Amino acid sequence: MPTDSVDRFLAALDPEHRDSIGAKPREEQERLAAAWERELEADTELDTLDELSPPAAEAEAARRVLDREV
Repeated sequence: MPTDSVDRFLAALDPEHRDSIGAKPREEQERLAAAWERELEADTELDTLDELSPPAAEAEAARRVLDREV
């Protein structure tokens, strides 16, 4: 399991987004990973989902971060 926040963020993305975000500069990846971490920490709905399925909560938080970027 990846321990770096960027690696964890990339792992939470679907394959298409993983490739496109993976091609971005490291600084951009770090900015998105930080936003993803804040989303995981702040959203109480994700806390509940995290108890049921941590990967699902991480994927949902990643989707939300990318939706805000578009």
